[in-house]
Amino acid sequence: WGPLLEEATYKNRQRLYLSEQTDGSVPNTLVIANVEVVKPRVAAAEHISKFNEEARSPFVRKFKTIIHPGEVNRIRELPQNSNIVATHTDSPDVYIWDLESQPNRPVNLGTPASRPDLTLTGHQDNAEFALAMCSSEPLVLSGGKDKSVVLWSIHDHISTLATEPGSAKSPNSGSNIKKAGNGNSDNPSIGPRGIYLGHDDTVEDVQFCPSSAQQFCSVGDDSCLILWDARAGLTPVTKVEKAHNADLHCVDWNPHDENLILTGSADNSINLFDRRNLTASGVGSPVHKFQGHDAPVLCVQWSPHNRSIFGSA
Repeated sequence: WGPLLEEATYKNRQRLYLSEQTDGSVPNTLVIANVEVVKPRVAAAEHISKFNEEARSPFVRKFKTIIHPGEVNRIRELPQNSNIVATHTDSPDVYIWDLESQPNRPVNLGTPASRPDLTLTGHQDNAEFALAMCSSEPLVLSGGKDKSVVLWSIHDHISTLATEPGSAKSPNSGSNIKKAGNGNSDNPSIGPRGIYLGHDDTVEDVQFCPSSAQQFCSVGDDSCLILWDARAGLTPVTKVEKAHNADLHCVDWNPHDENLILTGSADNSINLFDRRNLTASGVGSPVHKFQGHDAPVLCVQWSPHNRSIFGSA
C-alpha cells in the first residue's frame, strides 16, 4: 500500500503498488494503481447482494506501468516522498524509481525495460529480498547472498551531482555519482555508505529501528539475529547466535516499543526478543516463542496501531 491520495465522505482513494512476474512471454512490470476504498457501512444492501468476486473491480484503476528489468521481489516506499520507491530483483543492485517522472509504458513482447532513476550498487552477489527504508531519513538498507548488509543514502546522489567526473571516494565513506551501463548519464548510480559484515549465510530480511536512522537489524540463513549501529562501525553491536533452530526469513521492529523485535523462521515459529535482555555477545533467550504455523514463517509485521498486536504468514 502507498499513500492516502484523497479522503472523501464515503470512500478514500489510496495508492497501491503491484508487481507482475511473467514467464517471459511479456515483460515483468511494476504497476502503480489508484484504489477507491469504500468506508465501512456505506454500501447499499442491493449492491452487496449483486457482488461478484470474479468480476473486474471498478474501484481499482491502473495509474502507470513500468517495465521492470527482471522480476520484482520487493517493493518499498520512501516515507519522505511517496513518489519514490525501491525495488529488489534477482540482481545485486537496488533500483530507485520516481513514479511521477517515469513514463507509462505499453507491455509488449520485446519492449525494452524502463530505466531506473537511480541504481544502488555495493552487493557482490544477488540481493533478492531483504530491503527496508528509513522512516526519518532517505536511507535504504539491503541484504543479499553475499552475506552483507548494505546501507545507502539517496541524499548522496543529490549532493554529488556537482562532483567533478573522475573524482573518487571510498565505498564506505560516502558515494560518488557515476555513469551506469554504457556511460549514459541519465542512468546514475551510487555506492554505499557502509557495508556491514557479520552473517555467515544469505541475509533474508532487514529493518531500521523506528526511532533511529543509525540503528538497524538483520536476520539470515545462518540462524542469527544481528543488531547494528552505524555510529559504532561496520561490525555487529549484538549478534544473537541460534535465534531459531533453522533459517530466519523475516524480522520486524515494534514501532511503539523499540526494545521489542519479532523474528520468523523456517522452524515454523516466531520469537519475540527484548533487546534489553541481550548481551554484547548476543546471549539472551526470547521473551516468548509463538507456535501455530505448520510451515515456515515468511513474514511478520507489528500493528501500526497497537503495540501488542502483530500478524504473521
